[in-house]
Amino acid sequence: MTVAVEKVQNGGSWELDVDQKCEPQKTEPRGQWSSQMDFILSIVGYAVGLGNFWRFPYLCYKNGGGAFLVPYLITLLVAGLPLLCMELTIGQYTNLGPSMLFQNLSPLFAGVGYGMVMVSFLVVCYYNLIMTWTIFYTVASFRSTLGWSSCANDYNTENCFTLAEEQACLNQTGGTDLFWNKTCYPIDAFCAQNNFTLFNATHCSSNVNSSLLKAYGDIGHRISASEDYFTNYVLGLLDHSWEDYGTLKWDLCLCLLAAWLIVGLCLMKGVKSSGKVVYFTAVFPYVVLIILLVRGVTLEGAADGMAYYMTPNMSRLTESRVWADAATQIFYSFGLSFGGVITLASYNRFDNNCMRDAIFVGFTNCGTSVLAGFVVFSVLGFMAKRLGKKVSEVVVSGSGLTFIAYPEAVVHMPVAPVWAVLFFFMIITLGLDSQFAMVETVLTAVYDQWPHLRSRKAAVVSVASILGFLLSISMCANGGIHLFTLMDWYSGSWSLMVLALLEVLVVAWAFGADRVLTLMEVEMGIRIPRLLRWYWYIMWKYITPVVVVGILAFSVVQYQPAYYGSGEAKQVYPVWVNALGWLMSVAPIILVPAFAVAYLCGSRRQGLRAGLQPTPLWRPAGKRASVAAAQELNESTLPSADAAADNTQGEANAGYVPDPAVVVHLSNGSHEPK
Repeated sequence: MTVAVEKVQNGGSWELDVDQKCEPQKTEPRGQWSSQMDFILSIVGYAVGLGNFWRFPYLCYKNGGGAFLVPYLITLLVAGLPLLCMELTIGQYTNLGPSMLFQNLSPLFAGVGYGMVMVSFLVVCYYNLIMTWTIFYTVASFRSTLGWSSCANDYNTENCFTLAEEQACLNQTGGTDLFWNKTCYPIDAFCAQNNFTLFNATHCSSNVNSSLLKAYGDIGHRISASEDYFTNYVLGLLDHSWEDYGTLKWDLCLCLLAAWLIVGLCLMKGVKSSGKVVYFTAVFPYVVLIILLVRGVTLEGAADGMAYYMTPNMSRLTESRVWADAATQIFYSFGLSFGGVITLASYNRFDNNCMRDAIFVGFTNCGTSVLAGFVVFSVLGFMAKRLGKKVSEVVVSGSGLTFIAYPEAVVHMPVAPVWAVLFFFMIITLGLDSQFAMVETVLTAVYDQWPHLRSRKAAVVSVASILGFLLSISMCANGGIHLFTLMDWYSGSWSLMVLALLEVLVVAWAFGADRVLTLMEVEMGIRIPRLLRWYWYIMWKYITPVVVVGILAFSVVQYQPAYYGSGEAKQVYPVWVNALGWLMSVAPIILVPAFAVAYLCGSRRQGLRAGLQPTPLWRPAGKRASVAAAQELNESTLPSADAAADNTQGEANAGYVPDPAVVVHLSNGSHEPK
């Protein structure tokens, strides 16, 4: 390739062969997916995660059952799909992770990309703790009798009870004793120690207002064996708090080490190795979901659970909270603005049909959520039937579903350990794919910033895994669940919405939605039907930014300080703890103005308008190296302005390049991204 350096004032010019004289430093190729299926499974595995299983079913039940699918699908079309397609397109076009991508797309907003990387880094630090707990449960499930099936173990607390043990005491004593402190305990004594008076064989009477409460249901903080197992045995929480954090639990530390070993080994060769692992981790959850569904619908009470799940209540559609929940679930489920979608797409072939992939992944994600709902509620219906409760009384979401409600339901199934192993192994595979993508986002930022490290992937991944282990080991202490809750509460909260809003404004407004569509059609060779072209344009330019602003506003209005537990056991964290959370939440956003100020005050000082425009490096990877070489030629080969001013001999000096004001042109004469 030839680069012409043109003298602006005198019209003279000279040429250098960049390929011969300014060849860039040799670095290992960035790498690509071995096949298109590697990418599809990776992006599906990233999008389909724990939220599909432990959050969507609960939101669906909470917000009108089947009616919730209406706002869910609408927000998919106006926010989820447009942002997913946008991130896939820009990542694939440039073959860059978010940090360098935004630095080249709009230098003034380089902080948006680095903010995404920071969010992924914060989530990576605590997300593997979920894998830690799941590994613990998986190992514990290889027993004939599950550890959370009774309260007869040394580690059970006095408040532990099971329905079977409760009923045995009632039958044995003719209804005068209940199960408490691992034994049959007189109901009148239980009422008295909680400042109540015995009313009859089943109820206590309040000494204040004469209200009646069930002695074995409403008084005292009695907890199920599965909750006791998770809270007091697995976590070792007991009475530990922020003020009394406790000590490290060696069993959890070993499980955390195993989790990071799995992540490190699977990412050791970058997408070449992780692209093969996802053939198992992305497919296996679907196999288990189908098995659990077949088993679930045959359980007694399953029909009641599924009816609670899908019975539509159309009147709920008039409530703003329902729409906000739908939009938030779509946003987080797709992993938008974490940088993961951009990172995974950056290893794609340049001409891959990313628009088709976005549509496929979007509807696959939603379909998986609906399927997971049937699995969850068929089992919760069975659990409610066995416990003699309403389905609404056993419905929970989040970690409570995975580590308390579902394990308790498994106890009542025939061959319980088999179902426990299948379930927890499915949770491991669901979480690993998301963790792979977020860790790869951070690693890609490192490789893009320092390309010479690509040849040392094993060392970089090893250091990253060790660092991740050390940063998250404090959550293996007795009070570690509090730090986990704090990070989960703040690290990926409203800061993601701010980054998403800035992202769509930079891409669709500063760069231009029409230019993105032109890149897709003309350069990447993606055929876009006219109707879809208008759809992408209107969504990117107008509708999606408004939806993101709405989600952000609702998140701010509905803000609550972080807390752990519920009911009488609810612990609202101190002000200083929530202040730490706000610091985590604000940190990624601070990077945006910080990088903007650094750009405006930098040595080049090209101004605000130039900072909104793409740099010459905003182009496909195949052409970026030549431009970088040309820029290096401008900066290193040509004399500086001061040196030129000192030279008064002009062109009489044969060794002098006449004018410092030069313009570097590619041989095709184009300044537009090609």
